[in-house]
Amino acid sequence: MKVPFLDLRAQHAPIKQEILGLWDEILGSAGFVGGLHVDGFEREFAAACDAQFCITVSDGTAALRLAMQALGAKAGDEIIVPANTFIATAEAVSHTGATPAFVDCDPKTRNLDPSKIEAAITPRTAGIVGVHLYGQTADFDAIHAIADKHHLWAMEDSAQGHLSTYKGRMTGSLARIAGFSFYPGKNLGATGEGGAVTTNDPELAKRVKMLRDHGSNVKYHHEIIGENARMSSVLAAALRVKLRHLPEWTEARRANAKRYGELLAGHAHIEVPFVPEFASPVWHLYVVHVPHRDAVKKRMEEAGIGVGLHYPVPNHLQPAYASLGYKQGDFPAAEYNASHGLSLPMFAELTDEQMGYVASKLRAAVDEAVAAGGAA
Repeated sequence: MKVPFLDLRAQHAPIKQEILGLWDEILGSAGFVGGLHVDGFEREFAAACDAQFCITVSDGTAALRLAMQALGAKAGDEIIVPANTFIATAEAVSHTGATPAFVDCDPKTRNLDPSKIEAAITPRTAGIVGVHLYGQTADFDAIHAIADKHHLWAMEDSAQGHLSTYKGRMTGSLARIAGFSFYPGKNLGATGEGGAVTTNDPELAKRVKMLRDHGSNVKYHHEIIGENARMSSVLAAALRVKLRHLPEWTEARRANAKRYGELLAGHAHIEVPFVPEFASPVWHLYVVHVPHRDAVKKRMEEAGIGVGLHYPVPNHLQPAYASLGYKQGDFPAAEYNASHGLSLPMFAELTDEQMGYVASKLRAAVDEAVAAGGAA
């Protein structure tokens, strides 16, 4: 049996004709940027996030960058971000002119560890970015408490968090502003690159809209220096179709995660994801932790199973950030995640048979790896 890591063909097959019909309309109208579908998706996604405003942008990294710029991030600032996240979180900081200040992750949730934040705060610290990693919310009450104490802003990186909730509240409405990615592999994936910013602050929304459109509120009148980060109408049209299915897909992912937990329970060397009481994850990724991870990965791939590594090099050890002076051992929980984390196939259309096969092969692969090399 072969089990892909992700199967977008299976996701798109039932909705293909509806998307193609909308694209045909767009070709007929020749309205390729902005317009009906962009406006419609912005309204619908804002509502899904319990947010007043949604501003679509070209990609998820742009969403983070423009959100930070709207908050006032600038050269000379330091912005606290997790060491354990995709580099786009830190890159967005760098592109504002500010410097990322990395903080370790919680050993259980793998999200930003609130107990480690204050030690990283300096007189230059401007804000804190909480990432909803793997589709599980960061502890935003704890983050806000620290931010308020030190007069900092806080924002969400919800690139992996579509429809996840924190204490019953939707991601995208947990902080002053949030950035989302619609990269094709995300739970709500575009037919190309795409992103969005959500906020309940009308001034922040206005500023992001200007930043994405060359600093303009009125055509050919440019109040600030912005950029071209607009979303195309063909992407927005497809996202509108997919957004209607997202609640159903999300519940299927939750059911699949529960089934994986049952199938993998009791194995001495397989650590399944930990879910705190405050979170209702959407399982963008299902990441287990195993010894001899690379050997286990190889065995899984030989069995025809698509697996992933998220992320094998933590941000503080990336060559791009070598100039910041971090070293191996600075953030042990992030480094453990990088060397032990293995992402299993996770998508709404997974079958019980596929999950059973994945679980049985994982158990066998870990057993073999431990027997060959010890339980390191």
